[in-house]
Amino acid sequence: MYRFFEQLGARIAAPFASQAQRPDRVWQCQCGQSVFFRNSQCLACQSALGYWPLSNRVASLLPGAEEGAWLLDGESELGPLRRCANLDTPAACNWLLAADEPHSLCLACRLNRTIPDLSLAENHPRWRKLETAKRRLVAQLLHLGLPVEPKTEGEGPGLAFDFIGIDLEGNAPITGHANGLITLDVREADDDWRERVRVQLHEPYRTLLGHLRHEVGHYYWDRLVANSEWLDGFRQLFGDERESYSEALERHYQQGAPSDWALAHVSAYATMHPWEDWAETWAHYLHMTDALDTALALGMNARSLELDYPPYQVQDLFRPEDPGARDFLAFINAWVELSAMLNELSRSMGQVDFYPFVLSSAVVAKLHFIHLCVTGNPPSH
Repeated sequence: MYRFFEQLGARIAAPFASQAQRPDRVWQCQCGQSVFFRNSQCLACQSALGYWPLSNRVASLLPGAEEGAWLLDGESELGPLRRCANLDTPAACNWLLAADEPHSLCLACRLNRTIPDLSLAENHPRWRKLETAKRRLVAQLLHLGLPVEPKTEGEGPGLAFDFIGIDLEGNAPITGHANGLITLDVREADDDWRERVRVQLHEPYRTLLGHLRHEVGHYYWDRLVANSEWLDGFRQLFGDERESYSEALERHYQQGAPSDWALAHVSAYATMHPWEDWAETWAHYLHMTDALDTALALGMNARSLELDYPPYQVQDLFRPEDPGARDFLAFINAWVELSAMLNELSRSMGQVDFYPFVLSSAVVAKLHFIHLCVTGNPPSH
């Protein structure tokens, strides 16, 4: 497993790394221009750029010996690479794959089972937004060392995505997860529609990336928790998932969340069913790790500010005696400080809060449980 969290913890302890030690979030083109995860071409020198997932790196591409073959700047030992066939589609994919792979699409694009109907002009920008969010999700999952494999026909363990719109009968798709297949209504890519739904559902936060992180949480519950040694701990924290999901769903939409939901849940929707509590908390774990990783890479931290927030203590964690408990605690407290700083920055621009949530001790314990599942730390007996 890629030891992402160990590196993140070291950077939290010493965030002011030198430029030479700066972690991968801002890369450099061969001309010295800073380039970022989404870039496929350098704006300064026009060099071709590509993202190589195995080293989590965006770099300049040098022409290879054969047409369509490229070498990654600084990693010529990798051999020839190819650009994803979706580069020149509305998806605008900048990922790379080995030249000898039997696929024309990169790993992220091979996860697609259904893409939006491109005969409709409005679906072109929608697909680009959907793929931009999905590529960030997939890169993060790989960076965390989680298994990512395209779903094959049948009931295999892989992952797949359906990005679909209203069908010929006028029926809208239902966003959700089922046996590794994540379905998302393409209208979620429209800012006005998504905001209208957010207001109707009284949600403080609703984004494409947030949707994908939530739904993939259901997938990893199946992979990491179901029928595993983690199941007892899950039920202790989140509740018994054998409760009827359909009845819980009906109850939630008829009665809403309990008035005291924030004492033990990260969102009102998390109160609906233990599976949704897991998926909501999972999404927040991915939000935190990615945003804090990015902030530290950009040299940001809030430790020099006098923010009067009592830090969480080791007894707030799911397993206080775990050898990595102190590192996780530092991560959570660093996140609270950073999100407070970023909330103030958002308010200074008249925008909604960057992170409109408050974490209770019970939620911190759930986050720690998810962290232990992700890092492969086996449950104690």
